[in-house]
Amino acid sequence: MTPVTIIIFGASGDLTQRKLIPSLFHLFIKRKTPRELFVVGFGATPYDDERFRTHLREALNQFAAYPFTEEEWALFAARLRYLQGRYTDLADFKRLGEMLRALEGEKGNRLYYLAIPPSLFSSVVDLLGLTNQLVEDGGWRRVIIEKPFGTDLQSARLLNQQLHRTLKESQIYRIDHYLGKETVQNILFLRFANTIFEPLWNRNYIASVQITVTETVGVEHRGRYYDGVGVLRDMFQNHLLQLLTLVAMEPPASFNAEALRNEKIKVLSAIPTMSEEEIVRYTVRAQYRGYRQEKDVAPDSNTPTYAALRLFVNNWRWQGVPFYLRSGKRLAQKQTRIVIRFKEPPLSMFPLPPGKRMNPNLLVLSIQPDEGIHLRFEVKAPDTLAETHSVNMEFDYARAFGLSAVPEAYERLLLDAIQGDASLFTRADESEMAWSLLEPILHTWEQKEKPALAFYEPGSEGPVEAERLLEQDGEVWL
Repeated sequence: MTPVTIIIFGASGDLTQRKLIPSLFHLFIKRKTPRELFVVGFGATPYDDERFRTHLREALNQFAAYPFTEEEWALFAARLRYLQGRYTDLADFKRLGEMLRALEGEKGNRLYYLAIPPSLFSSVVDLLGLTNQLVEDGGWRRVIIEKPFGTDLQSARLLNQQLHRTLKESQIYRIDHYLGKETVQNILFLRFANTIFEPLWNRNYIASVQITVTETVGVEHRGRYYDGVGVLRDMFQNHLLQLLTLVAMEPPASFNAEALRNEKIKVLSAIPTMSEEEIVRYTVRAQYRGYRQEKDVAPDSNTPTYAALRLFVNNWRWQGVPFYLRSGKRLAQKQTRIVIRFKEPPLSMFPLPPGKRMNPNLLVLSIQPDEGIHLRFEVKAPDTLAETHSVNMEFDYARAFGLSAVPEAYERLLLDAIQGDASLFTRADESEMAWSLLEPILHTWEQKEKPALAFYEPGSEGPVEAERLLEQDGEVWL
């Protein structure tokens, strides 16, 4: 059996200890990884193999989602190696190549994971190419790249050009951990594995779609990074637009990577870019009070920590249906959810109090926390003549499947990359198209400072301007 080696650049960093190693370990003890598996860490920290293993064992004590035995850890630890090196040094990459050949023998499959700053992506890939580590002679070679994929359209295109100098597009796996979440993948199954929803999934029955991703935490230790990025680059270009494409896409011809990604591209291409007038009227940018006092944040920073947008998908299915997207930090709740609001009945035959309207049906996809699906519909209240009452039908992951925790998104994504399934990874044209939609908004916000930066209190529901955004259409955040 051809061995599989996973090489992690940035192996002493936070992502490796919090997500990558726990996920690989869980896959290993579930026997989902290949039998011949090696994990090689590459980083600047002066570890040897044993110190690296000790470091990761301490991380597992804190971040492992499931209990495990010392025997399981010992079997996994024996597969761990570490090489201290610099990300711009040809000699260190030659040493890495020699180490890998000694581990694998005659041939091996390799998955390189770039858990490093984006500024180092092209350097690392170029050096891997110069040392012949990406040549697929007897085994496959794949590279996982962490977000952000550029900071605007120009930088995204440049990054793709740099990567394509050495790699084929089929070898590049741009990771967005949101797509690895069980609840996100379930959007496709809800839509296409059930005949009751798809006939209603269009402008004839759906009034609006709301996509919300909010956090209770602030920037914490990421002030230096976040202050140069902001919420639009950090959350919308990847997470929120990815969720939008899954909700709005047409049924793919088959459940494979290219078919799925082609349909997502069609959605993005159907979203019209906003004019300056539309940006001023239908976008909100805001900052939580106290952000400018955070560590490594400029005292006069105008970086938004909250944003809300109204977008349309101009195709046959969705023409005229608004998609409202919002995301922010230091808010009242941590939640990721999608709310599908159906249209009200065209005529109410039931007596309603003056000014009261029939409650619309809602389909709520709760991505996190409290993972599940909720359908709100109307029933007659007992012991009344004709009074309606809203009730919910609910599906809850924990109750339905007896799970103490939904599997970590990185588990699914790492396994897919090992197996060569790119369905849940972003293609180059998809990344660039997402940037092309957001670039006019970024330009208007940053160059023309329109609309004015709003402010909101930490722990609140967000700025009042976000409520006014929906009030223009007679809507409210649900």
